[in-house]
Amino acid sequence: MKLKSLNKYISFLILFISFQSLYAEEQIDIWNREIKEKSQTIKTDNNTSNNTINSEIFKKSQTNTSIKIENEILENSQDVKIFGIYDPAENNFDLNMWTQTEAENVRSSFNRINKIQLSNTATKLFENTILSFAYPPKDMDEKEFIDLKIDWMIKNKRIDLIEKFLKQNNTFPNKKKLIQYLVDNSIAQANIKEGCDKINFLDKNIKDSYLEKFKIYCLVFNKKKNEAQLQFDILREQNQSDKFFDDKINFLLGVTSKTSKKIKDDNLLDFYLSSVTVQNFKYEPKENTKKIIWEYLNAANLIKLDDDRDKEKLKNLEIAANQNQFDKEKIFNIYSNITFDLSSLIKAEDIYQTFDNIDARALIYQKYLLSDNEENKIKLLFLLKDLFKKDNLSNIFVKFLSDRLKEINLDKVSKSYTEVVEKNIITEEEMRLGKIKFDDKILHRSRLLKYFNEEIDQKKAQKDFIKIYKKIKKNRKYFFSAKDLALVESLAEDGFKIPKEFDYQKISKKYNIPSNLLKLGKSNQSAFLTLKLVEIIGEDEAYNLDPETIYFVIHLLNQNNLKKIRNEILISALPQRS
Repeated sequence: MKLKSLNKYISFLILFISFQSLYAEEQIDIWNREIKEKSQTIKTDNNTSNNTINSEIFKKSQTNTSIKIENEILENSQDVKIFGIYDPAENNFDLNMWTQTEAENVRSSFNRINKIQLSNTATKLFENTILSFAYPPKDMDEKEFIDLKIDWMIKNKRIDLIEKFLKQNNTFPNKKKLIQYLVDNSIAQANIKEGCDKINFLDKNIKDSYLEKFKIYCLVFNKKKNEAQLQFDILREQNQSDKFFDDKINFLLGVTSKTSKKIKDDNLLDFYLSSVTVQNFKYEPKENTKKIIWEYLNAANLIKLDDDRDKEKLKNLEIAANQNQFDKEKIFNIYSNITFDLSSLIKAEDIYQTFDNIDARALIYQKYLLSDNEENKIKLLFLLKDLFKKDNLSNIFVKFLSDRLKEINLDKVSKSYTEVVEKNIITEEEMRLGKIKFDDKILHRSRLLKYFNEEIDQKKAQKDFIKIYKKIKKNRKYFFSAKDLALVESLAEDGFKIPKEFDYQKISKKYNIPSNLLKLGKSNQSAFLTLKLVEIIGEDEAYNLDPETIYFVIHLLNQNNLKKIRNEILISALPQRS
């Protein structure tokens, strides 16, 4: 019996020890699972689909070098949410790209950038940076951070990005502001069907009377009157409606047979409802009329000049066109309808000064339309330019002048006109830069660029580099430029073998790189660094930057491992194109 009892005791002890071991393992598994679940929660909260962000987005938090930051994120993950469009890993960023940057520095940079008309290069760099999923900067809450993004998209009329943002982020602060912008933009284009599609971004968590009113109107527009009536009743019960809207919707629903003739222009929805319910709708826009109402009047063709002698109204339309509130082409249509006798048209260049400024412009414009001589057309166009400038209305005429000059056959005019014509033609920045012309006699224009464009692999590019370098080396007059240096340094950064006699690091010492920008890289402020580069590039395309600027921009991107952005700038800045 004693032996059996001892055996039982030993068995129980072994079982207990095994259980403790299993329990310890279970504790570790649970902790690991909690980390995964919290990471998954972050990912799920900020996406409407499972495929929005690639798992690579979280690779930073899986490395040993970021354990401290990882713990901070896990601790605050329930309080701080992230919003964006792009996986930061796509541009060599990570979730913590802003966490080492002071909020005030970001605010100041945004303020400066918002005052610049960014080039395509700078815009793309800025967009990829601010719209990547990431935690906010130091001392900036998620609402302020997302407002910076929202305000920029609206200011720059980036409908494409706004829709992507709404699709990829389910709920976020100020969501209604983006939805209302999309709705108002559709109304302003007189495209109500599209606006009604945009209202589908609205969800039950957003309570906004303006958007709810438009949603009800869309039900009426789509002939769903019963549903519209139900939603209208709920809106009134919640005291979210008003007398003006009640009057218009009751009329549109057929509840009443009459509606007020009052026209409200306090917001676009009220103005639109006025325009579709008031019989023989007439509205005289003023200089201080909201720009978005001007846009709707233009799109809906509601601006008409019944009397071409109404100079006061025409003057207001000219001012509006100069401020980009009214279609500039319509000003010229009005000019062409003003009546002049034949004698005045024949003597236009001699007598235009005896007319008031509006009639003078109209007279010269009509004479231009009647002219069949190329040189005379040029003279009349530049006379018109002076007449617009006289009344500070040059903005109406700049593009018109450029477009008309493009139509001039310079072969039919004397050479003295050629230069003045070319100076006044606006060259629009080509979105498509043209085909690259490779030149292996110049390093930064050689076929090595194919590597940065992902047309050839590194092994092939390495062989090409050695061949091209040997040929160039034979030319004793060859000067290794800052652009060459930018290319070679990028190759070295990617692991290429550089000939020992080509001491690119020694050459690089000739070029100064702003120390404040170097410090940003060393302090893990890659996102803020890109904002500074956006400020530097500004209105210039990469191919218009001077060689030294190109070099230090590429150097900084290399130092911060921002290789995708680097490659895009290299491909824009270095090659010669046809």
